[in-house]
Amino acid sequence: MVSASIERELSAAAFPIRDGVFVAVVGPSGAGKDTVIGYARALFADENRLEFVRRVITRPSDTTSEDHDTLADAAFVEAEADGAFAISWEAHGLRYGIPAEVDWSVANGRVAIANVSRAIIPALRDRYANLAVVEITASPEILAERLAMRGRESRGEVLARLARSANVALSGPGVTSIDNSGPREAAGERFADVLRKAMAFSDMSGLI
Repeated sequence: MVSASIERELSAAAFPIRDGVFVAVVGPSGAGKDTVIGYARALFADENRLEFVRRVITRPSDTTSEDHDTLADAAFVEAEADGAFAISWEAHGLRYGIPAEVDWSVANGRVAIANVSRAIIPALRDRYANLAVVEITASPEILAERLAMRGRESRGEVLARLARSANVALSGPGVTSIDNSGPREAAGERFADVLRKAMAFSDMSGLI
């Protein structure tokens, strides 16, 4: 995960980073972002043009959450200061980081896929020339049911999350919205189509 050398190497080049594509997966808690990403990861298990990014979070990993790397708050802040993250943010009392190696992958024509906060989309647009934003959504009833099943939050906290999600609207180029209220295969195949287009674009970009 330590990647200050990569950060220094890329600092000589002008942003935004080109050639590859960064696919930012966003959406409210309970929409099933990790489920859709997991479907695509299994579908494209042998595809070396895709990089499914493993996030760093200040939360212990467990069976109910995504498979991620964990750092304590102090260690995260230290890693952030050392340039270990391409981008980082805070949400719901936690810190999240995308490893800096992702910059190298995109600069070398790969397609990087990561679950990120909608709040950092402007920063991602500045950092990556080719950004695809995929918004995973679900009906309010489905969101509430999934959040309740996770058992991490009280009913009041669940309602607060839903209220915050309702007030966030995405805008700008390259945004695809996928409804994941139904079978995961339906949303998963739509997401797979986005990744196929990103790979095709990356292939063409490398020829220019």
